[in-house]
Amino acid sequence: MAVLHQAIEPPIIDGARKPAKAGGYTDSGADIACALRAAGAAVLTPVPHPDPAHDEGWTFPDTADGIADALEAGARVLWANTVLFEGHPLERATGVWIVGQRAADAHRFDDKWYTRSFLRRAGLPFPAAILAGRGDAPGLVAGDTIDDGLLARMGFGPEAIVKPVRGRGSQGVSLAASAVDIRTALDALFDARTPGPEDPVPVYGSRAIVEEFLPGEEITIAVLPPGEYRVGGASRFEARHWALPAIRRTGHASGIAPYSGTVPIRRNSEVLSPVEAGEPDVVRVASECERAAALIGARAPVRIDCRRSSAGRFLLFDVNLKPNLTGPGRPGREAEESLVSLAGRAAGWSYAELLLNLLRRAWPA
Repeated sequence: MAVLHQAIEPPIIDGARKPAKAGGYTDSGADIACALRAAGAAVLTPVPHPDPAHDEGWTFPDTADGIADALEAGARVLWANTVLFEGHPLERATGVWIVGQRAADAHRFDDKWYTRSFLRRAGLPFPAAILAGRGDAPGLVAGDTIDDGLLARMGFGPEAIVKPVRGRGSQGVSLAASAVDIRTALDALFDARTPGPEDPVPVYGSRAIVEEFLPGEEITIAVLPPGEYRVGGASRFEARHWALPAIRRTGHASGIAPYSGTVPIRRNSEVLSPVEAGEPDVVRVASECERAAALIGARAPVRIDCRRSSAGRFLLFDVNLKPNLTGPGRPGREAEESLVSLAGRAAGWSYAELLLNLLRRAWPA
């Protein structure tokens, strides 16, 4: 097998270019490759003996040439630790197995408004929200017309979350305390630019989501695809998508959980106790997350963030088809836990055992 990292500049989708992660996920890619090799998996790398202390040398770029190099070296499984989209070179790979989502699914469900609308129509609970734009356009509310009256009619008060339609983690997400703050936050998103081949390109495009702020406890639930898993040395078959133990998020900054690259996961995240995990509302939302993953057709881990509303009910508010998979797979990386690896540990797996189970869920291209 070989692990791919992001080397392709994200395409312009809906007039915006999604911000790429610095390093292109080579850090988590190196964690994955190193841990799997140590566990006995036949992991191919671009250089014969990459240094575990460095990110470079463990993964192949996700370009057409990088994928061809991995296949020429003998790879029969490609772990897509990268951002996928329609037209990605991985779609043209044949005769191989893939660990990751289908590119078309990743492209479609990376649109947070599309995803929440799709899942709400299926009856899953999301907070009230508005799709805002700059100026009048079909299906959009002009951002400069948002006021207290409109927010009240939509079912929420002046305190709201403003976030990109396509974003990465908490980048571009902010908490607004008034209608004026909402309009200011929208202008900042619409005005953001990144260098392009000729002219600067919008970072977040001309659409953004204004969402009811959920003031209560936040948990995140990782859901795995159906199939056979190894737990404690025994085989376990899951006929449907199934949830790992829920993780509580704490230490929010201005109402938003900080990015793991800023605050390590172990400092602001903990597994729910068995008593907490057995509470009816937690059991219900875990089941709803499993249903969401099934509706999406997830073929790899999905992480769904949930939060209690002012009425005390957990609602889904973010669905991530490419959750972070950093973990303690290399020397000096002992503290580099991810939410998925933390949930896997609560399920009884070491980081390497989690990865081996995910590797078994590879699907034929």
